[in-house]
Amino acid sequence: MIKNLKDVPGIYLFYKDKELIYVGKATSLKNRVRSYFSGPKTQRPIELLIKEINNIETIETDSVIEAAILEAKYIKKYKPKYNVTGKDDKSWIYIYLTKEDFPKLKTVREHELKDFNKKKVKKIFGPYPNIKTSEMLRILHSLFLISKCEPNQKRPCFDYQIKKCLGVCKGEITKEQYDKRVTKPLIQFLNGNKKAVIKNLEKQMKNFSKGEKFEEANRIKFQIKRLQKIQDASLINKSFVEDSFKEKIKIERIEGYDISNLGKDYKVGSMVVFNLDGPVKKEYRKFKIKTIEKQSDIDCLREIFERRLGHNEWSTPQIILVDGGKPQANLAQKMFKNIFVLGIAKGKDRKKDEFIYGSQDRDMIDFIEKNKNLFINIRNEAHRFAISYQRKLARLK
Repeated sequence: MIKNLKDVPGIYLFYKDKELIYVGKATSLKNRVRSYFSGPKTQRPIELLIKEINNIETIETDSVIEAAILEAKYIKKYKPKYNVTGKDDKSWIYIYLTKEDFPKLKTVREHELKDFNKKKVKKIFGPYPNIKTSEMLRILHSLFLISKCEPNQKRPCFDYQIKKCLGVCKGEITKEQYDKRVTKPLIQFLNGNKKAVIKNLEKQMKNFSKGEKFEEANRIKFQIKRLQKIQDASLINKSFVEDSFKEKIKIERIEGYDISNLGKDYKVGSMVVFNLDGPVKKEYRKFKIKTIEKQSDIDCLREIFERRLGHNEWSTPQIILVDGGKPQANLAQKMFKNIFVLGIAKGKDRKKDEFIYGSQDRDMIDFIEKNKNLFINIRNEAHRFAISYQRKLARLK
């Protein structure tokens, strides 16, 4: 059964006969489930009691955040014994919407619930074990444009200026409109019904187009695209890879690079840093291209690599990842000697990721092959970070 699992996000359910005894989420179902049954065991109760499991089920999701939402539903409904009796349940996170005209999104921990004033709560969701709270809120704010400001402020909020607020602070949206366009879709999503959210948004988009409100129609179009391909690489607050690899191969730093090239003034690059527990955001770096005039990703990448190699005080990576094909991977291999290089190209139809290896290190290739989802997430995060920097520069012009 484990052999047939896919390298996709989702949840896994461990049963003893018909009793659900544990549910967990994963960035890769294939790797996570396999890790319980191979390699060195830890002292976690679920791994010590693997012998109780006689049936495994999995449910695939489109993204990690949807896996977290589905996991929460199963924990709340079935209360699996190895989920609710662990030491971590006191620090579980719940997300709630405040009860006001323009509800805000906030969090509360399990141990705070008994003293929690539920009269101020419109709706509560969870629990979400092993989740980075700030990242969960960031993703949800980005997807649904949830207000962080107050109605009719003296000055518009920062989110309004970057088109991430619908105008609560400027009095440009009524509470009824906000409920329809923000609150209800958010509640549907957190209830695990993304399809209904997208269907309703498509209906809204058509109505805006008919009314010739093209800016609003376009905003919803991009919202639908973001929902269809959610970038949530750094959401899970635990290892991205199966534990057995940590014993076999020593990887402390992976650097991911991308170029965003838009005109003379907006050529930028990014470097994101991951370890086997996820992103290390304090190590991220942005680069504004200084020496390249023409539109050439390779030349821009060369400049970034040269500048990075000038920083001997930065830790040495074990893997260099570049967003691109053979030209980008070959350049990286030439400049980063004795470091394993990986390129990830979009493929002919930009639908299938193609992995290009800079050397034939069998252990490293096996590690990457078994954790492809991790490296695709790193590539996507480098792209996101480059684009966000480019947009920031454009706004400052």
